[in-house]
Amino acid sequence: MRTRVFIPALAAALLLSGAVALAETVKVGVINTYSGPLAAAGEQMDRGIKLYMKLHEKDLPPGVTIELIKRDDTGPNPEVAKRLAQELITRDKVQLLTGVIWTPNALSIAPLVTEAKVPFIIMNAGTAMITTKSPYIARVSFTLWQSSYPLGTWAAKNGMKSAYVLVSDFGPGIDSEAAFTKAYTDAGGTIAGSVRMPVATLDFAPFLQRAKDAKPDAVFCFVPAAKQALAFMKAFGDLGLGTAGIKLIGPGDLTTDEELPGMGDPAIGTITMHHYSAAGDRPANKAFVAAYKAEFGANEEPSFLVADSYDGMAAIFNVVIAQKGVIDPDKTMELLKGWKYNSARGPIMIDPETRDIVQNEYLRRVEKVGGQLRNIELETIPMVKDPWKELNKGK
Repeated sequence: MRTRVFIPALAAALLLSGAVALAETVKVGVINTYSGPLAAAGEQMDRGIKLYMKLHEKDLPPGVTIELIKRDDTGPNPEVAKRLAQELITRDKVQLLTGVIWTPNALSIAPLVTEAKVPFIIMNAGTAMITTKSPYIARVSFTLWQSSYPLGTWAAKNGMKSAYVLVSDFGPGIDSEAAFTKAYTDAGGTIAGSVRMPVATLDFAPFLQRAKDAKPDAVFCFVPAAKQALAFMKAFGDLGLGTAGIKLIGPGDLTTDEELPGMGDPAIGTITMHHYSAAGDRPANKAFVAAYKAEFGANEEPSFLVADSYDGMAAIFNVVIAQKGVIDPDKTMELLKGWKYNSARGPIMIDPETRDIVQNEYLRRVEKVGGQLRNIELETIPMVKDPWKELNKGK
């Protein structure tokens, strides 16, 4: 009798231990901006991550789970970001890192992921050279050269003979300024003046007044998306640049979709170049917007940050599923190189040479449609590689 009781119990214990052994938990460290005056962008990123997890967790192989370990960098604080990444790698033993709104934070993390061989999938930080700083970095978001460079060519060829350049004084702003200026002047345009503004400022009136006084045909602007874009648009309207006949142009951060309702009529007519619009008439985007509204509210609009972080999770799921939860860093990077996905923004791919995003860029104009402001896509430049890397090949 004892033997009959013992054997089933032992068998059950062995089966249980086998099930535990087969289970794989992939730890993913997420460094994002969850607090502070610039946290609105971080909230958008977090929503994209949450939405993908909710819709696709069922797609993971049996026994495989993804554990997100979230940390708050509080804004553009490279020392904080570096410390958080170090803790995630050494203490929490994450197999992948992701997130990161800010370029200086991404750059501070790059040496750590190189030394530890931890793949780092960037969901936002858009300075072109970031991916050159570690072979373990891949980016699913954008570079400012991708949008600002073709916009410079377009502006010079479409009646804007002079432009005043206003950009936030950090990596993406400097990239945006350089890209626009090169393309614009190469195509015959004249820069009427340029100013780099403090990264975290919400007081844009002094800079816009200087631009207005220069009487250019256009103001080209880059500021970080979300609340700063809203503050910039308010100042542009209050100072009457639009009524003075000065056009407003820039990369898509300037008229980010979730802030458009608060921008009002001064935003109408703004021309931007960008890789995503919530108004995009693509089946994948319509499904994405519907899923977002179902999750976060019928009046909510997904920004490009939501789309980029959603796609970042798609890339992470791809490498986890392909490896059945057993993450090898070098195999992970090989899987990311050349990865393709039918995104809400259109087809995207990770360039196998640069580990950077290749995607469509859309020329857009803010229009009022059905009483709502929308970024209406007018033209498509298909599958744009980062122009900075293309121009600097072999250097």
